[in-house]
Amino acid sequence: MLVGNGKSIVNGIAIGKIKIYKEPERIINENTIDDPAAEVARYEAAVEKAIAQQNVLYEKAVKDAGKDIAEVFLVHAMMLEDDDLNDSVKEIITGQKRSAEYATQKGYANYAQMFADMDDPYMKARAADIIDIQGMVLDNLLGLDSASMQGTEPSILVADDFAPSQTVKLDKSLLLGMICREGSSNSHTAILARSMNIPALMQCKEVDDSWDGKDAIIDGKNGCVYIEPDADLRKVLTARHEEDLKKEALLQELKGKPSTTIDGYEVHVYANIGGPSDVGAVNQNDAEGVGLFRSEFVYLNSKEEPTEEEQFVAYKRVLESLAPKLVIIRTCDIGADKTIDYMNLDKEENPALGYRAVRICLTRKPFFKKQLRALLRASAYGHLGIMFPMIISVREVRECKEIMEECRQELIKEGYKIADNIQIGIMVETPAAVLCADELAEEVDFFSLGTNDLTQYTCAIDRQNAKLEPFSDTHHPAVLRAIKMTIEAGHRHGTWVGICGELGADTTLTETFLRYGVDELSVNPKSVLPLRKAIRSLDLSKPATVIGK
Repeated sequence: MLVGNGKSIVNGIAIGKIKIYKEPERIINENTIDDPAAEVARYEAAVEKAIAQQNVLYEKAVKDAGKDIAEVFLVHAMMLEDDDLNDSVKEIITGQKRSAEYATQKGYANYAQMFADMDDPYMKARAADIIDIQGMVLDNLLGLDSASMQGTEPSILVADDFAPSQTVKLDKSLLLGMICREGSSNSHTAILARSMNIPALMQCKEVDDSWDGKDAIIDGKNGCVYIEPDADLRKVLTARHEEDLKKEALLQELKGKPSTTIDGYEVHVYANIGGPSDVGAVNQNDAEGVGLFRSEFVYLNSKEEPTEEEQFVAYKRVLESLAPKLVIIRTCDIGADKTIDYMNLDKEENPALGYRAVRICLTRKPFFKKQLRALLRASAYGHLGIMFPMIISVREVRECKEIMEECRQELIKEGYKIADNIQIGIMVETPAAVLCADELAEEVDFFSLGTNDLTQYTCAIDRQNAKLEPFSDTHHPAVLRAIKMTIEAGHRHGTWVGICGELGADTTLTETFLRYGVDELSVNPKSVLPLRKAIRSLDLSKPATVIGK
């Protein structure tokens, strides 16, 4: 029996035969060609097909993993339309009289190296995205289908790494688990695996082609894979796998039940969504409402700035579908790692600390008013909460509220009906907001702690930088104390406080957050029922050690 160790992505068990997933062999014609115009036409056709394929992958990823996760394929589609990239490839074809395959290989590799050489970690990581779309364009030119590499039998797939497009194209009914020699727990592939609840190991250096066809078991709990496990180990892990399946079935029995501890403490469990297509997942997983509607995906899904009417339709659909549940819509959080060409944002050395979110909205008032008008119009069709991101001062909150009131008065004069029970809140995701929480609480109805950015800014850890993973601690005492301080400050002023970041779904912290007095937890729809189970198992009347106290 062989044992491989890696970084576990999903705490589950996968049992089956190993299938080594290999890239199709791409044979590139390096000879000069006689008809550059024909090769340019071939290239353009391959790119158009690749864009269409990215859109198909996006829709599949939305269904399998959610809109937030699927965003990478919209980014890939935009990269494929990049004029500089396409011009460089065509220049190789016409200038050097090379085949479309050769020019694609060289042009995309040069472009990827340009990103790899950048100092900014987020931009550096985009090199992998360029290589991913390069493979798709090459496959289109060469008539190859990488999806066929999965085989026809259920298996545990093994590779050096999987590109996001490869992961989404895989037939989930045949995918028992994934093992990669490379990769990280923050990669797009890991995020996709986590969202689709597929046991996966990253950075498993023992990966070897000799594993192909052998029986194996991934043990996500212990971060290892057993190749040709002995009978006793197989018996133990199979029993544990069957127990996990039983627990999953029992979770379904929690639908319709309150998220209340044994001693009667009730907390609301809401869902995070990216758009109207996620409404089904909210209802399917029995979330009590939406704690975070990431409205920026309305912008990311459009090739040009969405109109007020287009935004109104999207917001109305969600509010109407989920009424009377509360739906909290975050105003546009573009910037940092989410950029759009039509926004014409300057490249920044440190975008995470730069021109983003509410900073864009307050300096582009017509842009901001368009969204606020759409939100206010949609408020008549459900129970709306509006949340402003990246707030660091009372002045910013007051400016947002003043602009919103200006929009309200305009709409009333135009004859629109506006709800009078709209809740106003802010994201607390910076140390500045935590330290000013008492003053901020007097201005709003609720706080929502964005723990992803709060951790990043509190610990000075760029969450896009894989090299910093060993230094990152999501349970850092400073982060937990910041959360506790915010909850206490909110309650001093009658402001309810929720958590909408990744930590909200971390059941090892659920008791801690409830003892802090949190009012609401908003998580990925698939985490709603496991979180409810954790809440209903707690008895806060009994003494406990609170993490970070």
